[in-house]
Amino acid sequence: MLNRFDRSSPMAGEAELKYLDGDFRVLRPGAFVRCAVTGTVIPLEELKYWSVDLQEAYLSPEVVLKRHAPDWTEC
Repeated sequence: MLNRFDRSSPMAGEAELKYLDGDFRVLRPGAFVRCAVTGTVIPLEELKYWSVDLQEAYLSPEVVLKRHAPDWTEC
């Protein structure tokens, strides 16, 4: 199985991942995943935010907040 540190030949298309605590496992090789909230393409080498429970990726910390606390606003 591949993880995010394995380097195989560059693959085009969307990857399928299993999100783990602090890491992820590549189930289907690809170059990117999509943000679950915005649909934005996230290259695998830039993927930093995801939910283990929901098994979905996020573009940024702000998007994580939007997903998990949609009514939250800064004071």
